[in-house]
Amino acid sequence: MADAAKRETPIEKKFTIHLQPAGRRVTVESGSSLLQAAQRAGVDLVAACGGVGFCGTCQVRLVEGELKSPSSSETALLGSQRISQGFRLACRATPLSDVLLEIPPASLPAAQRMQVEGDESFVAPHPLVTALDLVLVPPQITDLRSDLKRVDQALAESGLPALTGDLRSLGELSCRLRQEAWLVRLAIRREDTLTRLISVLPSATPLLGLAVDLGSTKLALYLVELESGATLASAGTMNPQIAYGEDVVSRIAFANQSDTNRLLLQTRLVDTLNEVILDLCNRAGAEPNQIVDGVVVGNTAMHHFFCGLPVTQLGSSPYVPAVSEELDFSAAEVGLNMAPGAQVHMPANIAGFVGADHTAALLSARMRKNGDAKVLVDIGTNTEISLAVGERLYTCSTASGPAFEGAHIRDGMRAAPGAIERVNLEGGKVVVTTIDGRAPVGICGTGILSAVAQMLDTGIIDRRGSLRRNAEGVRLVDGRAAFVLVTTAASGHGRDILITHRDINEIQLAKGAIRAGIEVLLEEAGLDAEQVAEWIIAGAFGTYLDIPSALRIGMFPNLPVERFHQVGNAAGVGAKQMLISCRKRQEAQSLVEGVDYIELTIYPGFNRRFVDAMYF
Repeated sequence: MADAAKRETPIEKKFTIHLQPAGRRVTVESGSSLLQAAQRAGVDLVAACGGVGFCGTCQVRLVEGELKSPSSSETALLGSQRISQGFRLACRATPLSDVLLEIPPASLPAAQRMQVEGDESFVAPHPLVTALDLVLVPPQITDLRSDLKRVDQALAESGLPALTGDLRSLGELSCRLRQEAWLVRLAIRREDTLTRLISVLPSATPLLGLAVDLGSTKLALYLVELESGATLASAGTMNPQIAYGEDVVSRIAFANQSDTNRLLLQTRLVDTLNEVILDLCNRAGAEPNQIVDGVVVGNTAMHHFFCGLPVTQLGSSPYVPAVSEELDFSAAEVGLNMAPGAQVHMPANIAGFVGADHTAALLSARMRKNGDAKVLVDIGTNTEISLAVGERLYTCSTASGPAFEGAHIRDGMRAAPGAIERVNLEGGKVVVTTIDGRAPVGICGTGILSAVAQMLDTGIIDRRGSLRRNAEGVRLVDGRAAFVLVTTAASGHGRDILITHRDINEIQLAKGAIRAGIEVLLEEAGLDAEQVAEWIIAGAFGTYLDIPSALRIGMFPNLPVERFHQVGNAAGVGAKQMLISCRKRQEAQSLVEGVDYIELTIYPGFNRRFVDAMYF
């Protein structure tokens, strides 16, 4: 009888919910709402009505998986079009399988920490697009010159060649001349035999430029006044492509499934950029048609995704770009909301996994200035490393993995409020510091690195990365040793936050790849680490990296901490410099032409160095 009752008891189904761009995942029981799942994972969603289902603020978008069909009230609130696009109310939707969700920025009350700014040096403005103010005589019955002829004759009086432009910008010319009573400012780009029309604006309107750093995880945008070089507004946001893959390798695989997928990656990226452009313009009191020039940088895969180029060849050896040369094309061609005739400049890529973002970083870091040897390490899911010595510039790329973004870590998350970013072990006590001082709900990349360094110092782990089972704070979880970082009572979501052997191994893999890349470049240049005068650490992760912890675990050679300088978003700064000055674009091209790229996968002895570098 008891056996029969046991057979009749239904087995409770459980589903895994992946929440992007927060980088969190959680397992929930069948019947749980997506809002409950997010709350359990420590991801705050805006839910103004408390999850009752009538405010519409907790919107999420289904990327993969299956949800229970929306109710009529949910459809009425969101609209059939948004429902068809995958949007749902987290408080109303329940999973029928494992699901991958994208959380729009508007549904997040607390933004993730972004590193937009970087160390800047003065660059004299020499923009490609300049302003020309014109006062024209309007047409009369005795003066029937076309609008373009009227402008061309005014240009000739200023010693400029005839005007050209696309149909959109020429169409704007006629309308704007009449709106502004024939007193206008032309944004023009001077070419050999022509004057290219970019935009027509009211007299004395400032000309603006847009610089963009397309990171795999985060996007950084800057709105710049071209005449002065001043940054009027800047912003960072999560890369929406995360929903289709944590790293570019996963996204390449997704894009290669179909042309539709490749177009989707481009569309989602450009749509997000346009949303941020409008926000920057609103903050600066400007209009998108004032944005007359653009510079966009990114790694080679992000470069190709943005341009809509094929990435099949990037997904397999020998990882050859479709285009490595610098590009100039119409902003309208990719759908960017800028001035009618605005163009986008993308500097040259260096190799399949070293893109234009590293070109920009090399420029802003002044890698070839003065004769001292210096190393630039731009840390991300893919880490680029360059060594400058004399006139030589050596570069390599290491697959450091997404661990520094909190991915592949048991309780990992991105750098958002509630993420542990510092760990201190004092007298047997664990002291954690979280972003914004919130109750801890997970651990981000800087936190896990800090924790590993502290655990190494206190003997909780050995040089191989193994947890000592008899160490204080270590207990068995599912039969395996884990270190309790935060107890259930102290966490923000009512569960222990742990560090497992697998988590430690992820950090070993990441730091080992970086250290092995550094050692290869030093060997190629015939240098010892001691001979390098300056170590420049760039990137969002590099900004918040605790250098002593990085030295302790062996990510970098054991040198005085004073030699290490954290410079923030060097790629973004380099993009701004190329936007402000055409001379900087030439300098960037010269840098690329002089790079000696080293492919680590075929470098003799690299695997041995990598394995050695994994040890603490």
